[in-house]
Amino acid sequence: HRLKAQMAHQIMGNLPANRITPSRPFSTTGIDYCGPFFTRQSKSRGNISTKSYICIFVCFSTKAVHMELVEDLTAIAFLAALKRFIARRGKPNIIHSDNATNFAKASSDLKELYEILSSPSHQTNISSCLANQGIQWEFIPPASPHFGALWEAAVKSTKYHLRRVVGLTRLTYSELNTIVIQVESFLNSRPLTPLSSDPNDLSVLTPAHFLIGESLAAAPEQDLTDVKMNRLTRWQLVQQLSQHIWSRWTREYLSSLQQRTKWKTTSSNLKIGTMVYIKDDNSTPLTWKLGRIIDLHPGSDGHIRVVSVKTSTGILKRTITKLCPLPEDHTRAEDQQNESRKSF
Repeated sequence: HRLKAQMAHQIMGNLPANRITPSRPFSTTGIDYCGPFFTRQSKSRGNISTKSYICIFVCFSTKAVHMELVEDLTAIAFLAALKRFIARRGKPNIIHSDNATNFAKASSDLKELYEILSSPSHQTNISSCLANQGIQWEFIPPASPHFGALWEAAVKSTKYHLRRVVGLTRLTYSELNTIVIQVESFLNSRPLTPLSSDPNDLSVLTPAHFLIGESLAAAPEQDLTDVKMNRLTRWQLVQQLSQHIWSRWTREYLSSLQQRTKWKTTSSNLKIGTMVYIKDDNSTPLTWKLGRIIDLHPGSDGHIRVVSVKTSTGILKRTITKLCPLPEDHTRAEDQQNESRKSF
């Protein structure tokens, strides 16, 4: 059964409310790391290279991106990047990030950082730091990177642009920081949806419209500081234009997000007591752990996509895409064997 294991699945859930509700950019934010990238201290020959990383912040509602280059993967460097982000983009209400177990295939340094961030001791420190500002920190379920597809896509795009621009060139920290900000500009200029259905209108709605009110590639506006007030455009018109952007976002961009590329059918929910194999991407099927579901975590639509599984070593929280349910007759046989062992 393990060698031909079929993972459980459920119909793709509806978009969360913070993805479809008009709100201030970065009020709900996803965080991920990208790297390492090697930098040198100066342009002279024989300089020692050091590692640098990119902390990526992604807005849930507008897909706007903010990037911070950090020198190391310490918790202090992360909090400093978070403070710079808040100072420039405003305070988020909710922050989502990956769990440390999602980095089994990533670099050891990156995995170590997320283990630090998700550790109880660090959560106490960061919670006290963010509680004063009213920021809520939430981790996605362990071993479920598809729950963070929004920031995973931003990481993929960032790496793509950096490979095209930097390649194998070793830049200084300042030079790399300049390139990173330019890549941020590229990502914030990508089209979300056309602004009109006119075939002659080539303008599109981009994340930059929600950040600065227009495309980053738009020409600077005329200086109106010396123009008389009776000749200026009314503030109500500016408000109307801003509301028009959000209405286009609601009517057209949101409809494009409703398309499901997979998990289109509804499956029966897993039940408490079901025996399952727990898939491990780093081991062979013959070594997968056997466990029993002891708790269900339903989504807002009532479908079960995350469960708690009891194994011989403890309790794990996993998505159903990492579980292979055993047939019911096999589960009954396991129960009978356990009962017979208890009788002896």
